[in-house]
Amino acid sequence: MNGELLDVKTYGRAWLDGWNRFWFLPADPLTLGLLRLLAGAVIFYTHLAWTFELETFFGSRAIIPAEHRALLNDGMSFTWSHFDWLPSALLWPAHLSALVVMAMFMVGFKTRVTSVITACLVISYANRATGAQFGLDQINAFLAMYLAMGPSGESFSVDRWLKARAGIPLASPCVMANLSLRLIQVHMCVVYFFAGAGKLLGETWWEGTAIWGAVANLEYQTLDLTWLASELWLVNILTWSTLFWEVSYPFLIWPKLTRPLWILMAVGVHLGIGLAMGMMTFGLIMVVGNFAFLTPAFVRRWAAPLAR
Repeated sequence: MNGELLDVKTYGRAWLDGWNRFWFLPADPLTLGLLRLLAGAVIFYTHLAWTFELETFFGSRAIIPAEHRALLNDGMSFTWSHFDWLPSALLWPAHLSALVVMAMFMVGFKTRVTSVITACLVISYANRATGAQFGLDQINAFLAMYLAMGPSGESFSVDRWLKARAGIPLASPCVMANLSLRLIQVHMCVVYFFAGAGKLLGETWWEGTAIWGAVANLEYQTLDLTWLASELWLVNILTWSTLFWEVSYPFLIWPKLTRPLWILMAVGVHLGIGLAMGMMTFGLIMVVGNFAFLTPAFVRRWAAPLAR
């Protein structure tokens, strides 16, 4: 009996130690800096695109009035947006100021402040643009939020360059860098698992024909892939391999043996979707999210000169 209790305590202690190492072991902020630079570029671009239809989606006479947003969100009033109380005369100054802040976040200038403001702005824009937002805005939002939590300006940034000129050494590993990366990684696993689980409810995914339905849709078609109609075996392989990759992602992205392959598959899948279906910005932000699994050693080997 005593031996069994000892085993339970030993197992519990080992599990707790593993939990603490996973979340709270100090980590090099190098990977976090790379994510800030890349995610910041996509965030800046996607919000710059709103400029061409700013009045249509965010003005006082927007196609979806602010008072109707709660109805479209099942009455949930927590979907706040600064556009709700912004005077019409300040719409353009506020938007241009937001773009400046996002650009500062992208290049890593005053990152401790601009990262928090950028996260709030991304969420605010997405909440106001109900009916026009999609997965891209949601991925932008959680990446910006987690990047604001950690020291994402300690590498690949103007902040780092200014510190180097002042003779300040590189930042040492810290807990918040690890916590921010872990939150991104876990969130990516949740996204892929439920995306894959949702596909399991569709008959065409079980039949192996779902990919054909996507590439044959003229609304999203940017490349003519209708030749796949005569290569059903290839459609089957693409469909089932995509389904397997998404469902298994939360399990096979962690082992060092399978991680490189799963990241490469993510790059191939998302860039392929971007090129074939015209959703390149969504594909790019998903690739950026996958880069959270790149080790600091890998980033240092391939991109360290840019981080100094």
